[in-house]
Amino acid sequence: MPAKLSTRPAIRRRALGGAVGLALLGAGLPTAVADGVETELSRFYHQKITWSACPGHGIPADLRCGKVTVPLDYARPASGTLDLALARYRTTGKSHGSVLLNFGGPGGSGVDELASGGKDFMGLTNGYDMVSFDPRGVGRSSPVSCGEGRQEVATTTKETNSLEDPQAALGQLKQAAQTCARYSGPVLPHIGTVNSARDLDVIRQALGDKKLNYLGFSYGTRLGAVYAAQFPDRVGRMALDGVDTLTESLAEQGVAAAAGQQVALEDFLDWCVKDVSCPFGQDARKAREQIVQVVRSLDLDPVPTGFGPPFSGQDLVGALGRGLYSKKLWPLLERALAELVEEGEPRAIMGFTSGGQGLPVRQESGAPRSGHQPDGGLVDQADIPVDNLSAALVAINCADDPDRPTAAQVTKDLDRLRGAYDQASPVFGRYRLTQVLMCYGRPRGTDYIRDDVKNVDTPKMLLVGTRGDPATPYRWTLETAKRLGPSAVVLDNKGDGHTGYTSSKCVHRKVDAFLLYGSLPADGSSCGADDD
Repeated sequence: MPAKLSTRPAIRRRALGGAVGLALLGAGLPTAVADGVETELSRFYHQKITWSACPGHGIPADLRCGKVTVPLDYARPASGTLDLALARYRTTGKSHGSVLLNFGGPGGSGVDELASGGKDFMGLTNGYDMVSFDPRGVGRSSPVSCGEGRQEVATTTKETNSLEDPQAALGQLKQAAQTCARYSGPVLPHIGTVNSARDLDVIRQALGDKKLNYLGFSYGTRLGAVYAAQFPDRVGRMALDGVDTLTESLAEQGVAAAAGQQVALEDFLDWCVKDVSCPFGQDARKAREQIVQVVRSLDLDPVPTGFGPPFSGQDLVGALGRGLYSKKLWPLLERALAELVEEGEPRAIMGFTSGGQGLPVRQESGAPRSGHQPDGGLVDQADIPVDNLSAALVAINCADDPDRPTAAQVTKDLDRLRGAYDQASPVFGRYRLTQVLMCYGRPRGTDYIRDDVKNVDTPKMLLVGTRGDPATPYRWTLETAKRLGPSAVVLDNKGDGHTGYTSSKCVHRKVDAFLLYGSLPADGSSCGADDD
């Protein structure tokens, strides 16, 4: 049933109080209150996972799927439950328990990623069962949605991207927030990293592990850091690659991300123009001008797709952002752009907007799916809303950010923000600014991450930062390491691309050595750009 907007701020305050309070049970909470909630939570810590073949076609035969049940609201554990989808590869060696992976996002399905890209991580099965999951609101775990590309949602995005009339744009954003609440169901007020970290601890216990061994990428580093703050005595070996910020506002993060993506785009175009097949010719300066023109042209006159809303310039910007994450994707990105620019065919480039795993499925009915079960059970793969990735990204980021400027403040600051974003990137600036503005009309997010995730008293953890990362700047690794305190050990990857584990053999070896054998590199040691 739809979430009740009028009750969400109060619910969120109670959820935050429960999450923080339970993490500090031994630090002076009233015994009666702590014992009461703890008793209600205890049943979630006594469940066993039943593993079976994963549903669907083309799934690796040795991958097994299961689920755990968690409270909808940790402050009121009896008020409802959610099921979280899990996937596991069994260890091939002497087992040290499990290592849990989060591949980033936020909004990415860990189950899908493990099924499609698990081969890059198989070395970890020498000592661990390798497990991933769909966080609450993502994939099969009560997926949130904003209406699966309904025409009014597409119109909202188009009008918001224009930003010419701030009052009209803010009205559209508020309407969009209400639409997202209507289609997302009861999970939406309880989405976010604070609760997902609580879920991690339930998963750890259900797997039978005394400590959480964890490998997180990009957003997954934020999740790992929050877990370390909430459950420092339950941290095992934790590696964080592509380290997220814990202190910058969404507005600050957006400028940094736009600037990083602009550098990556220019690197891609420098590479592209050396190929006679580059759709932007052989002059790098003109190629940069052309990509801006293509984005603007598609925003004015989107290309029909035959299934849902047409493909706009901002859709192209989102696809470019994904295609620039790794140089390995550049040849595919070049060919997809050639089809779009030369033939007006968006299908290949749209593969990047859906994470490279195929195009959205045409809905048989005109009504979008709600994406959630009334009892919080797992949804079928075919019933995951097409827009779940983007809807979850916005919902989780907004839930993690406490800043909610008023309409007057947004209107006053909009020209300054637009100038800062456009200066950071003429291609990605407007797209990133729109993502930040999407929090308008939503409940205020938690201040726990910004205020309390610091000086964690845990075993040593490994933080990997990549110098040429277009999404998580290297300085975030240094800032987060300082924030976390003496437990954080930094590995400096001098290469390019988003994260280092799958692109640098040196990073791969060092992370595996730490997770499998506890061998930690010296703080500040590095992997060269060309190290093997």
